[in-house]
Amino acid sequence: MQPNDITFFTRFQEDILAGRKTITIRDESESHFKAGDILRVGRYEDDGFFCAIEVVGTSTVTLDTLNEKHAEQENMTLQELKAVISDIYPGQQQFYVIDFKCL
Repeated sequence: MQPNDITFFTRFQEDILAGRKTITIRDESESHFKAGDILRVGRYEDDGFFCAIEVVGTSTVTLDTLNEKHAEQENMTLQELKAVISDIYPGQQQFYVIDFKCL
């Protein structure tokens, strides 16, 4: 079985497949992805493969510079987005935005 390149929490799977979630915000450990990369995507909880995505762009952001556009691309409110990021990466400020499209 081929390993997945990136994982998402199961709660995001439906939004990714429907095209409602088009970015992911990660820490430095996942800052190596670049435009044009094709990634196998799995669920974080069980590593089960569910789709492939193409990275269409990358950028950096801080918790303070997250904005409504980021929230819209994540299919949540800005308040929800900041809470989720703070939950996943407590105490961190610098993040990497990966823009993608589901293949």
